[in-house]
Amino acid sequence: MTVLRIEHPVSRYEDWKRAFDSDPAGRARGGVRRYRVLRPIDDPNYVLIDLEFDQRHRAEAFLATLQRIWTAAGHTVSADQRARIVEVAAAEELP
Repeated sequence: MTVLRIEHPVSRYEDWKRAFDSDPAGRARGGVRRYRVLRPIDDPNYVLIDLEFDQRHRAEAFLATLQRIWTAAGHTVSADQRARIVEVAAAEELP
């Protein structure tokens, strides 16, 4: 499994979440199988997003789509995005 991990500050979480939920990049169409949104407990205006893909090339293409959105004129809900594509090396679900 390939994961696109994104993190960045947001000016207001509620505004960012509304934009995220509107799904301008088309997560399902882009190959996202599942996602998680995380927020540090000491910084509610910072988000980490894990987008899971079956294939690496889908994650790379989706990142390119997101980068176009992030650099588009009028994009104001987030800034200073950091993104990296990682592969799951080990995972275990504990009882």
